[in-house]
Amino acid sequence: MAVIGPDKIMTIENDNSDINGRCHLKINRAMVIDGSGGPGEVADVAIESDKIVAIGNLDNWRADQTIDARGKVLAPGFIDVHTHDDLAVLKTPDMSFKISQGVTTVIAGNCGLSLAPFEKGRGFPPPFPIIGEESDFAYPSVADYRRKLASAPASVNLALLAGHSSIRVSVMGESLQRAATPKEISLMQSHLRSALQNGCIGMSTGLDYPPAQNSLTEEIIALASILAEFNNRIYASHMRDEGGQVMEAIEETLTIGRKASTPIVISHHKCAGPKNYGRSVETLAAIETGRQTQSVALDVYPYIASSTTLLPYFIRDCEKVLIAYSEPYPEMAGRLLNEVAAQWQCSEAEAAEKLYPAGGIYFKMHEEDLQRILSYPPTMIGSDGLPGSGKPHPRLWGTFPRVLGRYVREKNLLSLEQAIHKMSGLSATTFGIKQRGFIRTGYFADLVIFDSELIADTATFEEPEVPAAGIEMVIVNGVPTWQNGVHTGERSGLFISP
Repeated sequence: MAVIGPDKIMTIENDNSDINGRCHLKINRAMVIDGSGGPGEVADVAIESDKIVAIGNLDNWRADQTIDARGKVLAPGFIDVHTHDDLAVLKTPDMSFKISQGVTTVIAGNCGLSLAPFEKGRGFPPPFPIIGEESDFAYPSVADYRRKLASAPASVNLALLAGHSSIRVSVMGESLQRAATPKEISLMQSHLRSALQNGCIGMSTGLDYPPAQNSLTEEIIALASILAEFNNRIYASHMRDEGGQVMEAIEETLTIGRKASTPIVISHHKCAGPKNYGRSVETLAAIETGRQTQSVALDVYPYIASSTTLLPYFIRDCEKVLIAYSEPYPEMAGRLLNEVAAQWQCSEAEAAEKLYPAGGIYFKMHEEDLQRILSYPPTMIGSDGLPGSGKPHPRLWGTFPRVLGRYVREKNLLSLEQAIHKMSGLSATTFGIKQRGFIRTGYFADLVIFDSELIADTATFEEPEVPAAGIEMVIVNGVPTWQNGVHTGERSGLFISP
């Protein structure tokens, strides 16, 4: 972390030559780390309405509210690039599990699963229950979803990916155990085109999940090609395999991006299962080779356990499996699957089937792979948290502070500037989110103030719903939303479209 004495203040950068300005909120003497990856500098930041209007020595500026941030870091609000918050922003609009860790923008609709567009009544296969109940999927179009969100804003901004599986179910109903016909692909293209016209920033796939497992590569290319019609919006993929066939899955993803002429993001990159520990050396080399000729990015969460729907084929090659929630057996949340199977005198696979609809936490990654992927320069940070479940993975509440506490301060894996870049500027640039992700004049005032010596995740697998330490204030579109460990009650988030 760059350290600049309080007497060395950044030169003024503002929208006019009047250094005797006025603003509604001024943050004084913070260590400003602007999201670019460059060194921090001590400065004041002035906010008027929802924008940053000046940065520098603003002693002569008057403000309705002033915050003394001496000794604290001021960073762009973190952008969680991999979430399943589509429903959460409607049902729990305070979004405390994200605001409390400094997140001001979430990208929802990942892994092929989006609340919109979705035609209810055409089927509801796994893993859709990890988002909500079938009755919650009440938005046939993205326009419907946007109207609902605008009527009751959340505390965070939201950008939406159109889910391939959501579109596939809408078109194919329960006939998912086969390849799509040319007519069905054409209908899916129409659904996707409409979603993009209504503000989606791209498309996601979950090719390892039942609704999409039988989709051919050609189907995905045909859909991803539509993204090029909209200024190359992003293709984000939960790949077809993250274990033994991970290299083949990377090649398929690169092929899709190349043939569709669209930028790609590899979601929650990992090498799953003990037999694949250490293979991140291979996977990152393949990704780097791909980056020489096409646009490729990736995201990761800072834990060695994943979490998704509880299905028998996901429990293979796990060191252990925790039950996150179970609709028929809610009392089993937080218990180990093998212990429940022993209690029921059945196999773990049979127990998983009996518990469904349910979610699991799967321990099947290695710390060395995680650190290698996390430190790779193009890697962004995404929580992949699943709100609303009984005992969720602690990444829901702890992802961003964990990076800053464990991997910056304790392990020195990243500098503070590098980590913040991965959480803000890199994310905004990759996903085409305009005027966010950096501390610059004219940009939206999405900001987080934190203590770099105290910031840490406190959520655990035993007690997963605990706010992080060290986050002092979070500002969304110019409005203080989290302060001194408490939500202010403000909900100033917006739907973000390209």
